[in-house]
Formats: sequence, structure tokens, C-alpha cells
Amino acid sequence: MAEITITETDQRRATDNVLDVREDFEVAEGMIPGALHIPMGQLQARLGELNPAVPVIAVCRSGNRSAAVADALNGAGYKADTMAGGMTAWARAGLPTT
Repeated sequence: MAEITITETDQRRATDNVLDVREDFEVAEGMIPGALHIPMGQLQARLGELNPAVPVIAVCRSGNRSAAVADALNGAGYKADTMAGGMTAWARAGLPTT
């Protein structure tokens, strides 16, 4: 797993799966446009929603949960990275949310 910057995430979000693993109440505050929302606790049950051929960028509020998710995805045969700083850094940088 690599930790990538918000800038790299912004550049890659058109080609990679951005996976938001935050809870519903957190996502209500805004999400990266085009991201797929699967709360961390539901990931195992909903793994089929991710295409293993497409790299994944895991995102959470600060970067802790997404790092654990990226590790788990890599262990399951996906190519997954985590976005450093999470949505806190994304929002602070003024990047778009939906």
C-alpha cells in the first residue's frame, strides 16, 4: 500500500476507484465527486462492487481507516492506496466535494 497525496488522488480519480469508507453521517458532509461509498464495516459484504482490475484509492476522514482498508484490499488481490490526510486535507485544500 502506498500513501498518496490529495493532489495525486485528484489526478487519478478519473481512472481509479475512489472508495470512501467513512460512515453515512460523515459522508453527508461531502464526498469526492465520483467516489463509491462503502462504510468500512460493510466492505467485506460489498467487495463485489469493486472491480479488481481498477486501482482503488481508499479515503476516510483522516487517513487511519483508509490505510487499514487499503491493506485489506491489497491482501485480497486488489491494488489499493490510501489518501494521506483524508477528507480533512481534501476539504482544507478547497478541492471539490459533492
